[in-house]
Amino acid sequence: MPKKKKEYDNDSIGILEGEDRVRKRPAVIFGSDDLEGCKHSVFEIVSNSIDEAREGNGDRIIVTRFLDHSVEVEDFGRGCPLDFNKTVGRYNWELVYCEMYAGGKYDNADYEYSLGLNGLGACATQYASEYMDVTVYRDGFEYKVHFEKGRNIGGLSKNVFKGKRTGTIQRWKPDKEVFTDIDIPREYFEDVLKKQAVVNPRVHFEFRCEISAGEFETVEFYYENGITDYLSERIGDTGLTDIQFISTERTGQDAPDRPQYKMKLSLAFGFTAKEAFQEYYHNSSQLEHDGSPQKAVQSAFRSSIDAYIKANNKYKANEKGITVADVLDSLVLVSATFSTLTSYENQTKKAINNKSIQDNMTDFIKHSLEVYFIENPGDAVKIADQILINKRARESADRIRQNTKNNLTKQIDLANMVEKFVDCRTRDKSRREIYIVEGDSALGSCKTARNAEFQAIIPIRGKILNCLKADYERIFKSDIITDLVKVLGCGVEVKSKANKELATFSMENFRWNKVIICTDADVDGYQIRTLVLTMLYRLTPTLIEQGYVYIAESPLFEINTKDMTYFAYTEKEKADIVAKLGDTKYKIDRSKGLGENDPEMMSLTTMDPATRRLIKVMPADAEETSRMFDLLLGDDLQGRKDYIAENSATYLEMADLS
Repeated sequence: MPKKKKEYDNDSIGILEGEDRVRKRPAVIFGSDDLEGCKHSVFEIVSNSIDEAREGNGDRIIVTRFLDHSVEVEDFGRGCPLDFNKTVGRYNWELVYCEMYAGGKYDNADYEYSLGLNGLGACATQYASEYMDVTVYRDGFEYKVHFEKGRNIGGLSKNVFKGKRTGTIQRWKPDKEVFTDIDIPREYFEDVLKKQAVVNPRVHFEFRCEISAGEFETVEFYYENGITDYLSERIGDTGLTDIQFISTERTGQDAPDRPQYKMKLSLAFGFTAKEAFQEYYHNSSQLEHDGSPQKAVQSAFRSSIDAYIKANNKYKANEKGITVADVLDSLVLVSATFSTLTSYENQTKKAINNKSIQDNMTDFIKHSLEVYFIENPGDAVKIADQILINKRARESADRIRQNTKNNLTKQIDLANMVEKFVDCRTRDKSRREIYIVEGDSALGSCKTARNAEFQAIIPIRGKILNCLKADYERIFKSDIITDLVKVLGCGVEVKSKANKELATFSMENFRWNKVIICTDADVDGYQIRTLVLTMLYRLTPTLIEQGYVYIAESPLFEINTKDMTYFAYTEKEKADIVAKLGDTKYKIDRSKGLGENDPEMMSLTTMDPATRRLIKVMPADAEETSRMFDLLLGDDLQGRKDYIAENSATYLEMADLS
């Protein structure tokens, strides 16, 4: 019997306490409960060690990845206080590792520019772990504390330590009961530690990866001059200009009723005609989701370069101004900002929205660029000329792309119908099927046999162009091809750099769940099928790679008895059916073309999902598929002759020699 639904009343409200606050809702703290969330739990612990090093407490951080997916972070700072806290009346190990929103970074007394500032990271990571062991060296003692699944086991161990070192060692194993995946790849650790070395100059980051029991590979990351050295490493000798470094310290407040705070703003930047990139960090955390520094950079660089171009009369008459995109196409920049008060969007620290940081940074960059252009007139000319090249190339590409898009993706409706295209009723893309059929006669029979709710039809009128041998200009002059692309809705993929402006592909605009090629089971039908596949392979290969393209298998034979008709799709099936009929009288006919079939037969053999046969076109090896397409339909005439000579016997019985 079904379970009676519990009534929603005053006793229905509950509360998560202790470790359940994280173990049952990890995504609230870590952003998700998958591998990305697990990665962030590691970053929380690393962040605390970084904060220590930035304040001048130790210059080395060691992170170890073990084979069992456990992680260890060791620093040489002052050591996290774990002993009794007289002010609070509890042990600090409880506050740091068992209490949310408990930590030493709320008043900026110990950490002026802190990455871990919410008092959540250490506790949340401990709660989300199968186990965690913490060892601290400070005040002449060695402290140890052990946790299992969010709970302390055995209290605090405190022993005299005669060594000179201080610091914190934390080893833990993310819990599979909390995260769906805990196998963090070594590439993540190396990427994070390298970036932290970039924005924390003169701090040594060491990564140890266990490759077999007790055997480790070690990689070190260190940048003496931080973001400047990193930028030089990234662009090498491809820059249009030398790398510039600018830095300032300011104070500000985000609103009149908000407290004032200090900020440090540093940027390294240059310009290139090749690969451009921008990276933003705040209090060492990479800002991947935009925010105040990005907005400041984009606004300041665009307006400053635009002002220089106008002042030097580099715009043509009535020419529009540059855009942010034109600048970013050549700007290489790393921004490292710090503040004593930070407004992160959430605990994952991927974006900040401090208004004062944005305002101060915009003003500072504009002033710095004005000085830079005056003191370096040669660089200013190079930068302006390159940004104008970007702008004019973009505008030209936009015009070509828009013209192509207009030609290929006109809205399909009753007022603008592709000739003889028959749509289906449902707008649910997960159900919609488009049949590409051979000729008008097939259109008639398929139209009658289809399920009009979810099956649409477009006929191919005549032989389709061989898209492997034709250039794009000729391809897009073909009405058949442009009609097919319009109906698909997803645009086209163009891999050629010379024609990249024609690329309009978007899976979001794809209108169908299945694209079904439906042709006669004869030589002409096979050729049309191959040409359609070739078109899809060249213009929309993603549809094939993701399994949206099918071939409707047509029967080769009709075997008729007095009471029933059987369909055979191969010679073997024909033989099997005949064997089963035994002494029953039958007649075997070569299957008719699609246009000659009655609707009932078309539905049964080709269109009814319950009885039809579809072959999914999903190339296991795209390179081999491309090779065969090139061989059979490309320009390699001798290769095609050799192939036919070697393999013709295999296909001889399929040839129509009558």
